Amino acid sequence: MMQSAPPVIIIHTLAHAVGALRAAARADRPIVLLSAPEAGVYVGPGWFRALAEAAREAAPKARCSAILDCGEEAGAALAAIRARVEGIVFTGRADVARRLADIASRHGVRLETARPTAALDLGPDFFASAELIEQRCAELLCGQLGMAL
Repeated sequence: MMQSAPPVIIIHTLAHAVGALRAAARADRPIVLLSAPEAGVYVGPGWFRALAEAAREAAPKARCSAILDCGEEAGAALAAIRARVEGIVFTGRADVARRLADIASRHGVRLETARPTAALDLGPDFFASAELIEQRCAELLCGQLGMAL
């Protein structure tokens, strides 16, 4: 039986990442944490890497990958590679993407040239409680929309 790809959840805050990982651990499902579009340009790779590490510490049983969207900005992508962010999205020119992919592979960083399709964007829940964030993620992961945890 073929496994489906892990669902992609767009996170905007540490609370989003922690809630998503706690729900993933409870559901025993891997997920992908994806930054907001072009977050690599305005929050930077250091912030994103620290956020992913802190979220993983808060939910150590969760299985996930974390991807920082750098948009078309080669400088942001290079900074993310230097910071050894796990995965990045670069949507700029193809020739630049090829050079960045080579550099990224030498540093153990995964580079994608298209933004993954998200199953859930937690942006509308920016100020939501930790419980609500975790519930929204659990509903997605368990396929139980509308049911309380």
